[in-house]
Amino acid sequence: MTLKPIRTALLLVLSASLLLGGCTTTGKPRPFQLKNLAKSEIDMVTDLHIETVNQLARELTTKLYKRNPRELAKVPGMTVSRRLELLLGSPRPIRHAELNNRYAEKAIPLAFDADFKGDRVFALMIGITGMLHASYNYRDEFYMLNEIDQQKLYNSARNLEAVAWRLNTYRQPNGTPFLLSNSPANLSFERLLGKLIAHQDMMARIVSDSTNRAINTVVHGIASTTLLPI
Repeated sequence: MTLKPIRTALLLVLSASLLLGGCTTTGKPRPFQLKNLAKSEIDMVTDLHIETVNQLARELTTKLYKRNPRELAKVPGMTVSRRLELLLGSPRPIRHAELNNRYAEKAIPLAFDADFKGDRVFALMIGITGMLHASYNYRDEFYMLNEIDQQKLYNSARNLEAVAWRLNTYRQPNGTPFLLSNSPANLSFERLLGKLIAHQDMMARIVSDSTNRAINTVVHGIASTTLLPI
C-alpha cells in the first residue's frame, strides 16, 4: 500500500473526530439513512463539514449583529432570523439589490467601503457564506458522482484569513472600525473564523489526497487588496 491512501485515511479519521465523531451539531447520533448507501466515506465527511461550517457561519452572523445592532436597523423591519434565512436557507438567493447584486468574495469589499450605506454585516456574511457555498459547488450533500474542487476550498480559507485581518485592521475615516468584533476581552470572532479556516483547509487536503490533484499554494498575503476567486 502506498502512503497516499494511508494519509487520506488518517485525514478522514482526524476530520471525523473534529466533527464530533459523526454526531450532528445538536450532539445527537446520526441515524442510518438509506441515501448514505450512495455515499463514499469522503462524501459523508464532506456533508459533515458543510453542516459544521454553516453552523459556524450562523454563530458568526448572530454575534456580529449582536455587536453591531445599528447595521440591522438600516433595513426597516429586518430581523436576524430573516438574515439567517437569506444567508443559509434553501434555496439561497445569490442576488441582492441592496448589495448591488454582489455575492461571495465580490461582496466582502462592501463591508469595508466608507461610501457603502447599507448593512455591513449582511455584506460581509453574504461574502463569507457565498464563498463557503461556492467552495462546495453550491451543494448541501455529496454523493459518489459529485465532484469537489480542492482549490476552491483552499482559496476560500485564504480569503477567510484576509477577512479576519480586515475586521481587525480596516477603519473608517474617523478611525472607528467598520464593524465591531474582537476586543482584548473577547476573541470569539477570531476563534470562529479560525475554525472556519481550519475546516476549509482540512477538506482541501482530503480532496487533494483522494483525487491526487495538487493544491496551488500560491503566496497571497492577507493584506492584499484582492481576494482569490472561488
